[in-house]
Amino acid sequence: MQTIEKYNFAGKKAFVRVDFNVPLDENFNITDDTRIRAALPTLKKIIADGGSPIIGSHLGRPKGATDKYSLKHILAHLSKLLETNVQFAPDCIGEATAAQVAALKPGEALLLENLRFYAEEEGKPRGLADDASDDEKKAAKKTVKESQQTFTQTLASYADAYVNDAFGTAHRAHASTALIAAYFDTDNKMFGYLMEKEVQAVEKILTNINRPFTAIMGGSKVSSKIEIIENLLDKVDNLIITGGMTYTFTKAQGGRIGGSICEDDKLDLALELLKKAKDKGVNIVLAIDAKVADSFSNDAQIGICRVHDIPDGWEGLDIGPGTEELYADVIRQSKTILWNGPTGVFEFENFTHGSRAVGEAIVEATRNGAFSLVGGGDSVACVNKFGLASGVSYVSTGGGALLEAIEGKTLPGIAAIQNP
Repeated sequence: MQTIEKYNFAGKKAFVRVDFNVPLDENFNITDDTRIRAALPTLKKIIADGGSPIIGSHLGRPKGATDKYSLKHILAHLSKLLETNVQFAPDCIGEATAAQVAALKPGEALLLENLRFYAEEEGKPRGLADDASDDEKKAAKKTVKESQQTFTQTLASYADAYVNDAFGTAHRAHASTALIAAYFDTDNKMFGYLMEKEVQAVEKILTNINRPFTAIMGGSKVSSKIEIIENLLDKVDNLIITGGMTYTFTKAQGGRIGGSICEDDKLDLALELLKKAKDKGVNIVLAIDAKVADSFSNDAQIGICRVHDIPDGWEGLDIGPGTEELYADVIRQSKTILWNGPTGVFEFENFTHGSRAVGEAIVEATRNGAFSLVGGGDSVACVNKFGLASGVSYVSTGGGALLEAIEGKTLPGIAAIQNP
Protein backbone atom coordinates (compact mmCIF):
# COMPACT_ATOMS: atom_id res chain seq x y z
CA MET A 1 0.00 0.00 0.00
CA GLN A 2 1.26 3.44 -0.92
CA THR A 3 2.11 5.91 1.87
CA ILE A 4 2.01 9.68 1.73
CA GLU A 5 5.47 9.98 3.25
CA LYS A 6 7.09 8.06 0.39
CA TYR A 7 4.99 9.59 -2.39
CA ASN A 8 6.42 12.44 -4.46
CA PHE A 9 3.69 14.85 -5.54
CA ALA A 10 6.00 16.99 -7.69
CA GLY A 11 4.14 18.18 -10.78
CA LYS A 12 1.03 16.18 -9.83
CA LYS A 13 -2.49 17.14 -8.89
CA ALA A 14 -3.95 15.31 -5.90
CA PHE A 15 -7.61 15.08 -4.96
CA VAL A 16 -7.56 15.31 -1.17
CA ARG A 17 -10.71 14.40 0.75
CA VAL A 18 -10.62 16.21 4.07
CA ASP A 19 -13.19 16.72 6.82
CA PHE A 20 -13.71 20.47 7.07
CA ASN A 21 -17.16 20.07 8.62
CA VAL A 22 -16.37 22.72 11.22
CA PRO A 23 -18.80 24.66 13.44
CA LEU A 24 -19.65 28.19 12.34
CA ASP A 25 -21.41 30.94 14.31
CA GLU A 26 -24.22 33.12 12.96
CA ASN A 27 -21.65 35.36 11.25
CA PHE A 28 -19.89 32.39 9.62
CA ASN A 29 -16.88 32.62 11.91
CA ILE A 30 -15.20 29.28 12.65
CA THR A 31 -15.64 28.47 16.35
CA ASP A 32 -13.39 25.38 16.36
CA ASP A 33 -10.79 24.82 13.63
CA THR A 34 -9.44 21.52 15.00
CA ARG A 35 -10.41 19.57 11.88
CA ILE A 36 -8.76 22.07 9.55
CA ARG A 37 -5.55 22.07 11.55
CA ALA A 38 -5.56 18.26 11.59
CA ALA A 39 -5.35 18.19 7.77
CA LEU A 40 -2.55 20.74 7.46
CA PRO A 41 0.39 18.25 7.49
CA THR A 42 -1.06 16.39 4.49
CA LEU A 43 -1.81 19.54 2.51
CA LYS A 44 1.56 21.10 3.32
CA LYS A 45 3.40 17.93 2.25
CA ILE A 46 1.72 18.02 -1.17
CA ILE A 47 2.47 21.71 -1.65
CA ALA A 48 6.08 21.38 -0.43
CA ASP A 49 6.64 18.56 -2.94
CA GLY A 50 5.52 20.86 -5.74
CA GLY A 51 2.13 19.24 -6.12
CA SER A 52 -1.32 20.82 -6.31
CA PRO A 53 -3.96 19.75 -3.76
CA ILE A 54 -7.56 19.84 -4.95
CA ILE A 55 -9.38 19.93 -1.64
CA GLY A 56 -12.81 18.33 -1.31
CA SER A 57 -15.03 18.33 1.76
CA HIS A 58 -18.59 18.57 2.99
CA LEU A 59 -20.03 21.06 5.45
CA GLY A 60 -23.24 20.32 7.30
CA ARG A 61 -26.15 18.41 5.81
CA PRO A 62 -27.42 20.57 2.95
CA LYS A 63 -30.31 19.51 0.75
CA GLY A 64 -28.87 21.43 -2.19
CA ALA A 65 -26.68 24.49 -2.77
CA THR A 66 -27.08 27.08 -0.02
CA ASP A 67 -24.93 29.94 1.23
CA LYS A 68 -25.23 28.70 4.81
CA TYR A 69 -23.14 25.63 4.03
CA SER A 70 -20.74 27.12 1.50
CA LEU A 71 -17.09 26.30 2.05
CA LYS A 72 -16.23 29.85 0.96
CA HIS A 73 -16.75 30.77 4.61
CA ILE A 74 -13.61 28.87 5.64
CA LEU A 75 -11.43 29.95 2.69
CA ALA A 76 -9.67 32.89 4.33
CA HIS A 77 -8.84 30.91 7.48
CA LEU A 78 -7.60 27.93 5.47
CA SER A 79 -5.35 30.23 3.41
CA LYS A 80 -3.96 31.74 6.61
CA LEU A 81 -3.21 28.35 8.18
CA LEU A 82 -1.66 26.97 4.97
CA GLU A 83 0.28 30.20 4.47
CA THR A 84 -0.73 30.30 0.82
CA ASN A 85 -3.54 31.85 -1.20
CA VAL A 86 -5.96 28.96 -1.61
CA GLN A 87 -8.15 29.38 -4.69
CA PHE A 88 -11.88 28.64 -4.56
CA ALA A 89 -14.11 26.87 -7.06
CA PRO A 90 -17.76 27.99 -6.62
CA ASP A 91 -18.82 24.53 -7.80
CA CYS A 92 -17.24 21.11 -7.37
CA ILE A 93 -18.01 19.98 -10.92
CA GLY A 94 -18.70 21.68 -14.25
CA GLU A 95 -16.69 23.24 -17.07
CA ALA A 96 -15.58 26.26 -15.03
CA THR A 97 -14.26 24.03 -12.24
CA ALA A 98 -12.46 21.78 -14.73
CA ALA A 99 -10.79 24.88 -16.17
CA GLN A 100 -9.66 26.03 -12.73
CA VAL A 101 -8.22 22.59 -12.06
CA ALA A 102 -6.40 22.54 -15.41
CA ALA A 103 -4.89 25.97 -14.69
CA LEU A 104 -3.47 24.97 -11.31
CA LYS A 105 0.28 25.37 -11.14
CA PRO A 106 2.65 23.33 -8.96
CA GLY A 107 2.38 24.47 -5.36
CA GLU A 108 -1.07 26.02 -5.79
CA ALA A 109 -4.14 24.79 -3.93
CA LEU A 110 -7.82 24.77 -4.87
CA LEU A 111 -10.79 24.34 -2.51
CA LEU A 112 -13.90 22.92 -4.14
CA GLU A 113 -17.39 23.95 -3.10
CA ASN A 114 -19.31 21.68 -0.72
CA LEU A 115 -19.49 18.19 -2.24
CA ARG A 116 -22.83 17.51 -0.57
CA PHE A 117 -24.52 20.23 -2.60
CA TYR A 118 -24.95 17.30 -4.98
CA ALA A 119 -27.10 14.32 -4.01
CA GLU A 120 -24.66 12.15 -5.96
CA GLU A 121 -22.02 12.61 -3.25
CA GLU A 122 -24.07 10.60 -0.76
CA GLY A 123 -25.98 8.61 -3.38
CA LYS A 124 -29.32 9.42 -1.77
CA PRO A 125 -32.31 10.93 -3.59
CA ARG A 126 -33.64 14.30 -2.45
CA GLY A 127 -36.89 16.17 -2.83
CA LEU A 128 -39.19 13.18 -2.63
CA ALA A 129 -42.69 13.92 -1.41
CA ASP A 130 -43.56 12.51 2.00
CA ASP A 131 -46.25 10.39 0.41
CA ALA A 132 -44.03 9.07 -2.40
CA SER A 133 -44.74 5.45 -3.26
CA ASP A 134 -42.20 2.68 -2.90
CA ASP A 135 -41.84 2.55 -6.69
CA GLU A 136 -41.14 6.29 -6.83
CA LYS A 137 -38.53 5.99 -4.09
CA LYS A 138 -36.91 3.05 -5.85
CA ALA A 139 -36.80 4.90 -9.18
CA ALA A 140 -35.34 8.02 -7.57
CA LYS A 141 -32.64 5.99 -5.84
CA LYS A 142 -31.76 4.24 -9.11
CA THR A 143 -31.44 7.59 -10.90
CA VAL A 144 -29.13 9.04 -8.26
CA LYS A 145 -26.97 5.91 -8.20
CA GLU A 146 -26.58 6.04 -11.97
CA SER A 147 -25.58 9.70 -11.95
CA GLN A 148 -23.30 9.10 -8.96
CA GLN A 149 -20.88 7.23 -11.21
CA THR A 150 -20.54 10.23 -13.53
CA PHE A 151 -20.10 12.53 -10.53
CA THR A 152 -17.37 10.30 -9.10
CA GLN A 153 -15.59 10.00 -12.44
CA THR A 154 -15.58 13.77 -12.78
CA LEU A 155 -13.93 14.27 -9.39
CA ALA A 156 -11.37 11.57 -10.17
CA SER A 157 -10.55 13.14 -13.56
CA TYR A 158 -9.13 16.20 -11.83
CA ALA A 159 -6.17 14.43 -10.31
CA ASP A 160 -3.19 12.13 -10.72
CA ALA A 161 -3.46 10.86 -7.14
CA TYR A 162 -6.10 10.40 -4.47
CA VAL A 163 -5.51 11.09 -0.78
CA ASN A 164 -8.13 10.31 1.87
CA ASP A 165 -7.51 12.28 5.05
CA ALA A 166 -11.11 12.35 6.31
CA PHE A 167 -11.44 9.69 9.00
CA GLY A 168 -14.61 11.32 10.28
CA THR A 169 -16.40 10.22 7.07
CA ALA A 170 -14.60 6.91 6.57
CA HIS A 171 -17.73 4.98 7.55
CA ARG A 172 -19.62 6.46 4.60
CA ALA A 173 -19.48 4.85 1.15
CA HIS A 174 -19.79 8.23 -0.53
CA ALA A 175 -18.41 9.28 -3.91
CA SER A 176 -15.43 11.21 -2.54
CA THR A 177 -14.71 9.01 0.49
CA ALA A 178 -14.70 5.54 -1.06
CA LEU A 179 -15.98 5.21 -4.62
CA ILE A 180 -13.41 7.56 -6.13
CA ALA A 181 -10.53 5.33 -5.02
CA ALA A 182 -11.44 2.78 -7.72
CA TYR A 183 -10.26 5.24 -10.38
CA PHE A 184 -6.67 5.25 -9.10
CA ASP A 185 -4.17 2.39 -9.07
CA THR A 186 -2.57 1.24 -5.84
CA ASP A 187 0.54 3.35 -6.38
CA ASN A 188 -1.48 6.56 -6.63
CA LYS A 189 -3.97 6.35 -3.76
CA MET A 190 -3.16 6.59 -0.08
CA PHE A 191 -4.17 7.80 3.36
CA GLY A 192 -3.19 11.28 4.49
CA TYR A 193 -1.17 11.71 7.67
CA LEU A 194 -4.26 12.16 9.84
CA MET A 195 -6.00 9.11 8.40
CA GLU A 196 -2.85 7.03 8.89
CA LYS A 197 -2.70 7.97 12.57
CA GLU A 198 -6.40 7.24 13.05
CA VAL A 199 -6.15 3.81 11.42
CA GLN A 200 -3.04 2.94 13.45
CA ALA A 201 -4.72 4.04 16.70
CA VAL A 202 -7.80 1.90 16.02
CA GLU A 203 -5.68 -1.11 15.04
CA LYS A 204 -3.63 -0.75 18.21
CA ILE A 205 -6.71 -0.58 20.43
CA LEU A 206 -8.28 -3.61 18.76
CA THR A 207 -5.38 -5.88 17.85
CA ASN A 208 -2.12 -4.82 19.52
CA ILE A 209 -3.30 -4.84 23.11
CA ASN A 210 -1.18 -4.46 26.22
CA ARG A 211 -3.15 -5.69 29.22
CA PRO A 212 -5.05 -4.91 31.31
CA PHE A 213 -7.31 -3.34 28.66
CA THR A 214 -10.05 -1.07 30.03
CA ALA A 215 -12.84 0.50 28.01
CA ILE A 216 -14.95 3.31 29.45
CA MET A 217 -18.31 3.51 27.71
CA GLY A 218 -20.60 6.42 28.48
CA GLY A 219 -23.71 7.72 26.79
CA SER A 220 -27.38 7.81 27.62
CA LYS A 221 -28.65 4.72 25.82
CA VAL A 222 -27.65 1.08 26.01
CA SER A 223 -29.34 0.56 22.64
CA SER A 224 -26.92 2.93 20.89
CA LYS A 225 -23.86 1.14 22.32
CA ILE A 226 -25.00 -2.49 22.24
CA GLU A 227 -22.87 -3.58 19.27
CA ILE A 228 -19.80 -1.80 20.62
CA ILE A 229 -20.20 -3.33 24.06
CA GLU A 230 -20.70 -6.84 22.67
CA ASN A 231 -17.62 -6.51 20.45
CA LEU A 232 -15.53 -5.19 23.35
CA LEU A 233 -16.49 -8.13 25.58
CA ASP A 234 -14.20 -10.29 23.43
CA LYS A 235 -11.28 -7.88 23.91
CA VAL A 236 -11.30 -6.03 27.22
CA ASP A 237 -10.40 -7.03 30.75
CA ASN A 238 -12.45 -4.26 32.34
CA LEU A 239 -15.53 -2.51 31.00
CA ILE A 240 -16.64 0.61 32.83
CA ILE A 241 -20.26 1.38 31.96
CA THR A 242 -21.15 4.95 32.88
CA GLY A 243 -23.21 7.97 31.89
CA GLY A 244 -26.95 7.65 31.46
CA MET A 245 -26.60 3.92 30.72
CA THR A 246 -25.80 3.45 34.41
CA TYR A 247 -29.43 3.71 35.42
CA THR A 248 -30.73 1.12 32.97
CA PHE A 249 -28.26 -1.39 34.44
CA THR A 250 -29.07 -0.26 37.98
CA LYS A 251 -32.83 -0.65 37.53
CA ALA A 252 -32.34 -4.00 35.80
CA GLN A 253 -30.67 -5.23 39.01
CA GLY A 254 -33.54 -4.05 41.16
CA GLY A 255 -32.27 -0.61 42.11
CA ARG A 256 -34.36 2.51 42.70
CA ILE A 257 -33.28 5.23 40.26
CA GLY A 258 -35.80 8.02 40.91
CA GLY A 259 -36.32 10.10 37.79
CA SER A 260 -33.00 9.13 36.18
CA ILE A 261 -32.88 8.41 32.45
CA CYS A 262 -33.63 4.76 31.74
CA GLU A 263 -34.54 2.51 28.82
CA ASP A 264 -37.22 0.36 30.40
CA ASP A 265 -37.43 -1.84 27.30
CA LYS A 266 -33.71 -2.69 27.61
CA LEU A 267 -33.65 -4.03 31.17
CA ASP A 268 -33.47 -7.66 30.01
CA LEU A 269 -30.72 -6.68 27.55
CA ALA A 270 -28.71 -5.10 30.36
CA LEU A 271 -28.93 -8.30 32.42
CA GLU A 272 -27.98 -10.33 29.36
CA LEU A 273 -24.88 -8.19 28.82
CA LEU A 274 -23.87 -8.62 32.46
CA LYS A 275 -24.19 -12.39 32.10
CA LYS A 276 -22.17 -12.42 28.86
CA ALA A 277 -19.45 -10.41 30.55
CA LYS A 278 -19.33 -12.81 33.48
CA ASP A 279 -19.17 -15.82 31.15
CA LYS A 280 -16.26 -14.24 29.28
CA GLY A 281 -14.41 -13.27 32.44
CA VAL A 282 -14.78 -9.54 31.84
CA ASN A 283 -14.90 -7.30 34.91
CA ILE A 284 -17.91 -5.00 34.51
CA VAL A 285 -17.49 -1.85 36.62
CA LEU A 286 -20.68 0.04 37.48
CA ALA A 287 -21.28 3.13 39.59
CA ILE A 288 -21.78 2.73 43.32
CA ASP A 289 -22.95 6.28 44.04
CA ALA A 290 -24.31 9.22 42.08
CA LYS A 291 -24.44 12.99 42.14
CA VAL A 292 -28.16 13.64 41.95
CA ALA A 293 -30.29 16.71 41.29
CA ASP A 294 -33.93 17.62 41.85
CA SER A 295 -34.22 18.91 38.26
CA PHE A 296 -32.29 18.73 35.00
CA SER A 297 -30.46 21.99 35.53
CA ASN A 298 -27.05 23.30 36.53
CA ASP A 299 -28.79 25.33 39.24
CA ALA A 300 -30.71 22.41 40.71
CA GLN A 301 -30.36 21.24 44.30
CA ILE A 302 -27.56 18.67 44.46
CA GLY A 303 -27.02 15.61 46.62
CA ILE A 304 -24.96 12.41 46.77
CA CYS A 305 -26.59 9.02 47.29
CA ARG A 306 -26.12 5.33 46.61
CA VAL A 307 -26.84 4.66 42.96
CA HIS A 308 -29.31 1.88 43.85
CA ASP A 309 -31.32 4.17 46.15
CA ILE A 310 -32.09 7.45 44.36
CA PRO A 311 -35.22 9.08 45.84
CA ASP A 312 -38.30 9.89 43.78
CA GLY A 313 -38.09 13.39 42.33
CA TRP A 314 -34.30 13.19 41.98
CA GLU A 315 -32.18 12.07 39.03
CA GLY A 316 -28.56 11.07 38.59
CA LEU A 317 -26.60 13.58 36.52
CA ASP A 318 -23.05 12.42 37.34
CA ILE A 319 -21.14 9.82 39.29
CA GLY A 320 -20.40 10.31 42.97
CA PRO A 321 -17.02 10.51 44.75
CA GLY A 322 -16.94 6.82 45.60
CA THR A 323 -17.44 5.89 41.96
CA GLU A 324 -14.80 8.41 40.87
CA GLU A 325 -12.24 6.61 43.01
CA LEU A 326 -13.47 3.16 41.91
CA TYR A 327 -13.11 4.07 38.24
CA ALA A 328 -9.77 5.79 38.77
CA ASP A 329 -8.29 2.73 40.52
CA VAL A 330 -9.21 0.50 37.56
CA ILE A 331 -7.92 3.02 35.00
CA ARG A 332 -4.58 3.60 36.78
CA GLN A 333 -3.84 -0.14 36.64
CA SER A 334 -4.58 -0.37 32.91
CA LYS A 335 -2.11 -0.51 30.01
CA THR A 336 -4.61 0.04 27.18
CA ILE A 337 -7.52 2.47 27.60
CA LEU A 338 -10.43 3.41 25.37
CA TRP A 339 -12.72 6.24 26.46
CA ASN A 340 -16.01 6.90 24.69
CA GLY A 341 -18.61 8.96 26.50
CA PRO A 342 -18.62 11.15 29.64
CA THR A 343 -19.79 10.08 33.09
CA GLY A 344 -22.54 12.65 33.33
CA VAL A 345 -24.03 15.87 32.01
CA PHE A 346 -20.65 17.56 31.63
CA GLU A 347 -22.25 20.48 29.78
CA PHE A 348 -23.47 21.62 33.23
CA GLU A 349 -20.51 22.93 35.24
CA ASN A 350 -21.79 21.40 38.48
CA PHE A 351 -21.77 17.94 36.89
CA THR A 352 -18.33 17.89 35.27
CA HIS A 353 -16.39 16.44 38.18
CA GLY A 354 -16.81 12.76 37.32
CA SER A 355 -15.73 13.16 33.69
CA ARG A 356 -12.77 15.28 34.77
CA ALA A 357 -11.74 12.62 37.31
CA VAL A 358 -11.85 9.91 34.62
CA GLY A 359 -9.84 12.10 32.25
CA GLU A 360 -7.22 12.83 34.89
CA ALA A 361 -6.89 9.13 35.74
CA ILE A 362 -6.38 8.34 32.04
CA VAL A 363 -3.67 11.01 31.83
CA GLU A 364 -1.95 9.52 34.89
CA ALA A 365 -2.09 6.01 33.41
CA THR A 366 -0.75 7.32 30.09
CA ARG A 367 2.11 9.03 31.87
CA ASN A 368 2.93 5.63 33.40
CA GLY A 369 3.10 3.90 30.01
CA ALA A 370 -0.48 3.09 29.00
CA PHE A 371 -1.81 3.66 25.48
CA SER A 372 -4.99 5.73 25.65
CA LEU A 373 -7.44 6.47 22.85
CA VAL A 374 -10.19 9.03 23.37
CA GLY A 375 -12.93 9.13 20.76
CA GLY A 376 -16.52 10.14 20.23
CA GLY A 377 -17.61 13.77 20.18
CA ASP A 378 -18.48 14.16 23.87
CA SER A 379 -15.31 12.50 25.13
CA VAL A 380 -13.21 14.69 22.85
CA ALA A 381 -15.13 17.73 24.07
CA CYS A 382 -14.36 16.63 27.64
CA VAL A 383 -10.60 16.34 27.25
CA ASN A 384 -10.51 19.63 25.36
CA LYS A 385 -12.67 21.39 27.94
CA PHE A 386 -10.49 20.16 30.79
CA GLY A 387 -7.19 20.80 28.99
CA LEU A 388 -6.25 17.10 29.07
CA ALA A 389 -5.91 16.32 25.35
CA SER A 390 -2.12 16.59 25.34
CA GLY A 391 -1.92 14.05 28.17
CA VAL A 392 -3.52 11.11 26.34
CA SER A 393 -1.97 9.02 23.60
CA TYR A 394 -4.45 9.87 20.85
CA VAL A 395 -7.62 11.90 20.42
CA SER A 396 -9.66 10.67 17.47
CA THR A 397 -11.32 13.10 15.07
CA GLY A 398 -13.92 10.49 14.17
CA GLY A 399 -17.21 10.07 15.97
CA GLY A 400 -19.38 7.61 14.07
CA ALA A 401 -16.38 6.29 12.15
CA LEU A 402 -14.50 5.40 15.33
CA LEU A 403 -17.54 3.73 16.87
CA GLU A 404 -18.17 1.60 13.79
CA ALA A 405 -14.49 0.60 13.70
CA ILE A 406 -14.68 -0.44 17.36
CA GLU A 407 -17.81 -2.44 16.57
CA GLY A 408 -15.64 -4.41 14.17
CA LYS A 409 -17.26 -3.07 11.01
CA THR A 410 -15.34 -2.55 7.79
CA LEU A 411 -15.17 1.17 7.01
CA PRO A 412 -15.61 1.84 3.26
CA GLY A 413 -13.18 4.76 3.25
CA ILE A 414 -10.44 2.60 4.73
CA ALA A 415 -11.19 -0.54 2.72
CA ALA A 416 -11.05 1.46 -0.52
CA ILE A 417 -7.38 2.15 0.13
CA GLN A 418 -6.31 -1.00 1.98
CA ASN A 419 -8.19 -3.54 -0.12
CA PRO A 420 -8.23 -2.31 -3.74
